[in-house]
Amino acid sequence: MNYENLTPSQARHLIREGVITTQTSGLCHGYAQANLCILPKEYAYDFLLFTQRNPKPCPVLEVTDVGSRSLPQIAPDADVARDFPKYRVWRNGVLTEEVTDIESLWQDDFVSFLIGCSFSFEGELLDADVPVRHIEEGKNVPMYLTNIPCRSAGIFHGNTVVSMRPIPASKIARAVTATAAVPRVHGAPIHIGDPEQIGIHDLAKPDFGDAVTIHPGELPVFWCCGVTPQAAVMAAKPSLAITHAPGHMLITDIKNSSLKE
Repeated sequence: MNYENLTPSQARHLIREGVITTQTSGLCHGYAQANLCILPKEYAYDFLLFTQRNPKPCPVLEVTDVGSRSLPQIAPDADVARDFPKYRVWRNGVLTEEVTDIESLWQDDFVSFLIGCSFSFEGELLDADVPVRHIEEGKNVPMYLTNIPCRSAGIFHGNTVVSMRPIPASKIARAVTATAAVPRVHGAPIHIGDPEQIGIHDLAKPDFGDAVTIHPGELPVFWCCGVTPQAAVMAAKPSLAITHAPGHMLITDIKNSSLKE
């Protein structure tokens, strides 16, 4: 079934019912998607400060009240515990399980951070006639750990995670312009070209997601990625954290056009 033209509410319902369990790139064209990091309240201030000090990889779309599962700003009928296709559970910085809902794990002291996602600007790229290879190939976007440090905040530290899209050299300026217009979903690329310069040694072996084809005449283009908080969780080792599984996002009711400068 083609889910591209679902409304966000319809997509969330199908995700909640377990009908959609796959990565969400290309779903609900024109609507913003969101990454997730849930932490007990004791870690929430440090993490909020981490996002404020690192706005390019961690652009915050909404922060919930303590214990709340609702998202009145970006998706009023959403349930943060059930409306992502897949969640990751981290204990002391170690990934312990992946699940399709976290209702049974919910705690009254949880604070949820919804963070802008680069899937949201892919519509801008397509509208600008810039290819998006992982959509073409039906894959998850490739994501890589880099040697680019984030600014630390409290217990949270680590390096930036990037997503990569191969772009024909003749269309790179167009890709930069299209994505720079949406800073709340990572904005312009952070690096273009030689991956070794940012600590990536093999594009065929992403740390998250799937490898994609790079055609002759194309350059790898790297954008900051909302999986960066997962790298920070691995480094900081809080007693408990819950994130989305890479590529498995919340579809919000926010139009991508509303996130432009």
